[in-house]
Amino acid sequence: MFIDLPEKRYYKIGEVAKAFGLNTSHIRFWEKEFDILKPKKNNKGNRLFTQEDLKNLKLIYYLVKEKGFTLEGAKIKMKENPKAVKNNHAIITRLEAIKEELINIKNQIDT
Repeated sequence: MFIDLPEKRYYKIGEVAKAFGLNTSHIRFWEKEFDILKPKKNNKGNRLFTQEDLKNLKLIYYLVKEKGFTLEGAKIKMKENPKAVKNNHAIITRLEAIKEELINIKNQIDT
């Protein structure tokens, strides 16, 4: 999954939800369900997500939305062997990026 967000230190929950195609309530729910999501909160209580939070959200999204795990199944998978899950997700993400690059090259050659 490709997330189109500009490089910056913190992202508001609305930006994150839009990038993932989810509701803000969905993001807040996952925050309660998964210990690895720990966005910072400003004085007003607004959530501010870091790059690390985005990586963790991508991982959760991958397990739940793309692989079809239940929330409980995703939690168990991440607790059993978190390093392997992260490594597998990183490999898949890189392969998807390579695929996208190859498609772009092919399209340039075809035109």
